[in-house]
Order: sequence, then C-alpha cells, then structure tokens
Amino acid sequence: MNNLDLVQEMDHQAKPLKPMELYVFFDPLNPECWELQGIIRKLQIEYGHYFSMRFVLSTKLFTLNKISKTVNVDTTNLSHPVLASVAVKAAELQGKRAGNRFLHKLQEYLLLQTKDVSSYAILLEIAEESELDQEEFKRDFHSVHTAKAFQCDMHITREMEIDEVPSIVFFNECIEDEGVKVSGLYSYDVYQTILQEMLGQERLNRQSPPSLEELFLKYSTLATREIASIYNISEQTAERELKKQLLQQKLERINLPDQTLWTLK
Repeated sequence: MNNLDLVQEMDHQAKPLKPMELYVFFDPLNPECWELQGIIRKLQIEYGHYFSMRFVLSTKLFTLNKISKTVNVDTTNLSHPVLASVAVKAAELQGKRAGNRFLHKLQEYLLLQTKDVSSYAILLEIAEESELDQEEFKRDFHSVHTAKAFQCDMHITREMEIDEVPSIVFFNECIEDEGVKVSGLYSYDVYQTILQEMLGQERLNRQSPPSLEELFLKYSTLATREIASIYNISEQTAERELKKQLLQQKLERINLPDQTLWTLK
C-alpha cells in the first residue's frame, strides 16, 4: 500500500498542501459510516488545518459489469441499493460542494427512514433538494464518467486492501511511508492519537469550534450528541442551547427512536 502509487497513478491528484491526507472508505447505506461522519466533522473542525480528505465509495453490492448495466437501463421506476452509490458519484461531478450537499441530504433521508433512498425517483428528489442541476444529474447518472469514477474508487479499495467499512487510511507527507489503516468504528480519541503520532508532534494545535449558527450553515442537520461532542459539553447542555434556537424559530427538531436531530428552519 504505497502512497506514491495510489495518489499519483490512481487518484491523479497533486500532492496535498497539508501534511496529512485521509482516505475515508464508506458505503452510503451503512449506518456505521454515518456514525463515523460525526467523528470526521469534529476532526475537521479541530484539526482540519493538518489534513485534506478524500471520500471513497466502497460498496460490495456491485461489480463493474453491474455498474455498466445499471447506468444504461431505464431507471425511472428502478429501485436497488447500488443506486445510492451511483447517485453520489453523479452528484460529485457537479463539484465537491454539490457532492457534499447531496451526501448530507441523503443522510437525512436515511436517518429519518421515511423514504427509500435506493429508489431512483427518490434520489432525483434528493438531488433537487440539494440544489443540483437536475438535467445534468440525470445525464451524469447514466454517463460513462460516473462508471469510471466508480472504477477508480473500487480500484483504490482493492489496492488498499479495504475489506470493512467504514475505514480510514492516514497518509503523511512522506511518500515512501505506508499509510495507517483503521478498519471499523472507534472513538474520537483513537483517530486524534493517530493523527498526532503521524505528524510527529507532542501536541496538536486544536482550533475552536465555530458558533452554533455557523455550524448549522456548514452542516444543515446535526444530532444532539454530535453537537455535544463538537463543543465538548454534556448532551443536556447542548439540548438547552438548541432549545433556545428552537424558540427563536431558527431550528427544527426531529425526534427519532434513538436520537434527536436538529436542522435549519
């Protein structure tokens, strides 16, 4: 698992300006991958000045032949788990921000469990709510560029020997060093420690979190426990602060069986 080969030959990206690069392997329909997202958000807020990040689809539900068949048939009434992954790659073709908006909205639909995110019709709805260009999204969904993007992600997954999602591979700026692979889901401290050890620093410069208003402008939907973690406060304290925003009609509250979500009104 060589950093030089992976970055230069497969990803075709220039060497990052930041000293670390993280490859995050995920499946859009895997609940643990969305749990990892909360950890990643906090890591970005506190230590994002140290690393750049690349999300890599690592679903086991398809082969390249299946991709080719999926993106070239009439998908109007089609429903299949692989379609969510296809849609993510199609959204990314409209830019990184557009891809992130689509991912966040897909997460909302998935967590609320009110609509089937494996349905092509629902994915079109998500794209519209994510403010993507609808016609471009439809074309990209069926395009060879999307299939090639899948192929690249699967190639990276095989080369890095990823057999579990979520997984993160940490690379430092020394191209001759192998990456450190962390398979599965762990506590925030584990990822923080790896980052610190690979940077070779006794103590990292931790950035303060933004205001609650700025946080919701960046991530439109967050869970109570996620906000508590970001601000290093108790869930009870976070709940009180969020209720203030609710009374001011700045946020909406969504109660789920295992957690509470808050979203911009």
